[in-house]
Amino acid sequence: MSRLHRSRIAEFEEILNEPNIVLQKLREFCFNGIPFEGGLRCLCWKILLNYLPLERGAWNSQLRKQRELYAQFLKEMIIQPGIAKAELGVFREDVTLDDHPLNLNPNSQWNTYFKDNEVLLQIDKDVRRLYPNMAFFQRPTEYPCLLILDPQNEYETLRKRVEQTTLKSQTVARNRSGVTNMSSPLKAPVVSEYEVLPDGFEAHWEVVERILFIYAKLNPGIAYVQGMNEIVGPLYYTFATNPNSAWKEHAEADTFFCFTNLMSEIRDNFIKSLDDSQCGITYKMEKVYVILKEKDRELYLKLQEQNIKPQFFAFRWLTLLLSQEFLLPDVIRIWDSLFADDSHFDFLLLVCCAMLTLIRDQLLEGDFIVNMRLLQDYPISDVHLILKTAKDLQESK
Repeated sequence: MSRLHRSRIAEFEEILNEPNIVLQKLREFCFNGIPFEGGLRCLCWKILLNYLPLERGAWNSQLRKQRELYAQFLKEMIIQPGIAKAELGVFREDVTLDDHPLNLNPNSQWNTYFKDNEVLLQIDKDVRRLYPNMAFFQRPTEYPCLLILDPQNEYETLRKRVEQTTLKSQTVARNRSGVTNMSSPLKAPVVSEYEVLPDGFEAHWEVVERILFIYAKLNPGIAYVQGMNEIVGPLYYTFATNPNSAWKEHAEADTFFCFTNLMSEIRDNFIKSLDDSQCGITYKMEKVYVILKEKDRELYLKLQEQNIKPQFFAFRWLTLLLSQEFLLPDVIRIWDSLFADDSHFDFLLLVCCAMLTLIRDQLLEGDFIVNMRLLQDYPISDVHLILKTAKDLQESK
């Protein structure tokens, strides 16, 4: 470790050891990248995402309260429904009882179960392919959820629920007249892309699945939208690799609340009905071109001439916070700056504009096909150069 890096770590520790954190000072340091050592990045992200208060003395009570709350979510939304489903399956074979699979009552446990399954299957499909080039998400976590994996439990876990739904259960469909029909699944069984671990173990992707399922249950207005897995992945990876084992053990709960806080800022990007509003994704994509027009009119006109709309590339860049454009360590570095900036997601617009200006020569020379390939498979991997260029654009306003 270089002397400069040791000095930087010491500066972070000095800021974080203050009884009351000076947020602006912390932001300035975090913007240029947060050291991994000592769990500094994990701690800084929790502060920047408003999970931890600025008052250091309140951290322990806040963490204890939130982690207990998350345990309650697990009991209410995964364990208890799992027990209820198991009991229904074993003891309620007579469908003439009050609650049965064809019951149209919106308060029916079965009705809720089937609706939840639709969400769960989409989450399961997405989290199984999260960062497929990394072994991390396939590996077993060191801290499996004991509430879920208690050997005394015989209820249906999310893993079993997915297996039951895709392989054995029937599909419930409601026609346009409001009649509920049950039919055998038309799809072939989903083949796991990850090897399923033996009982008593759970992979990191299963933890991510649980986080997203609970988020969907608690936020029915948005539920789960494809791409949220790409947002929660870097958060969970960062917390689950924390060198501080006392905090690493609680990566799941801490990730859930940080993800929830992050989504409160970017959720409008995932709500289709808001696409064309001022807070929707269409407005933000067009804003990238507004900035580009101001900063590099020649490049802007070239893209306009070729009818290369921002939707063709900026939709993914913005909604997923660039998490699919770079390797995970580089995504995490970008997020240091995004979370640290006062106007997080205004700065993201500048990062996107910087990415365009850094390949301006290729774009000015290329035709439509060449340029689309460049934009959908971005060629520059130096995120430090991209962030510096974005900061220069910000300061040149």
